[in-house]
Amino acid sequence: MKTLLSALLAAGLALGSAQAADFKPAIIFDMGGKFDKSFNEAAYNGAERFKAEAGDEYMEFEVTNESQRDQVLRKMAQRGASIIVAVGFAFATPLETVSAEFPDTKFVIIDSVVEKPNIQSVVFKEHEGSFLVGMAAALASKTGKVGFVGGMDIPLIRNFAHGYEQGVKYVDQNDEVFTNMTGTTPAAWNDPTKGAELAQSQFDRGADVVYAAAGATGLGVLQAAADKGKLSIGVDSNQNFLHPGSVLTSMLKRVDVAVYNAFKSAKDGSWQAGTQSLGLKEDGVGYALDEHNASLITDDIKAKLEDAKAKIIAGELKVEPYAQ
Repeated sequence: MKTLLSALLAAGLALGSAQAADFKPAIIFDMGGKFDKSFNEAAYNGAERFKAEAGDEYMEFEVTNESQRDQVLRKMAQRGASIIVAVGFAFATPLETVSAEFPDTKFVIIDSVVEKPNIQSVVFKEHEGSFLVGMAAALASKTGKVGFVGGMDIPLIRNFAHGYEQGVKYVDQNDEVFTNMTGTTPAAWNDPTKGAELAQSQFDRGADVVYAAAGATGLGVLQAAADKGKLSIGVDSNQNFLHPGSVLTSMLKRVDVAVYNAFKSAKDGSWQAGTQSLGLKEDGVGYALDEHNASLITDDIKAKLEDAKAKIIAGELKVEPYAQ
């Protein structure tokens, strides 16, 4: 345990000047690292926004292997964390145990549901946001063939793919969608080389737009598209800036808002356990528009996306989630 504590402290599990304060937020990033420019980084940005506004430092840790999950959850709780945000579905099982050991500690899990009196679960309707970028892909494609590269082959990522395909088919039933998953272990989140290879194979089959929902692996997909003169679609964070003029858009998953709200509500006393499901209506998902893709998302494409978005929010257009 002493060795573990030393490792945690070396990794940044420490409180700054706010240590004397009663409120001690904490966040644990999933495999791939907090600077993956995608899922983890969105969570990091939410924590940083809270720190900037509230002035509270936070404890943090980046998981590099599966065995660390139980240990770091328990250690943060022992160190007096007021609220611990666990970023990623893989924390579900450890949280079942650790949350019971620390009933007075607030826990938040992103991307999974754990029903305990001191846990807030935040899940997203990824299929709704993916539907819109699927439409964008079909509207921008010149070949009628588009691709999807997922990270770890799990129902969560299948939900991205399922929504994407529905969006493509909504534009043109005859369009083809190529789908590849990177792997079946957590290593699939951090393999840009494999991501590039999968994207290249889809380009070779005629795809001219590829959507990556694969954490840091997706960076390889975006790079391959830029190198090939094709289009890509980013995920979770706004990745348009990585390859301006090549990234068609990014499917935004507002993990940053979820983390910020968790910390803020825990501090002001409004935090509640239970499940939040965030879709287009709640502004939990969406697509990115900025100066980096302004030349790619034409007024006509935007009008069609906004029309579909309004219909989904109104319940007039149903996007089906992936059936597990």
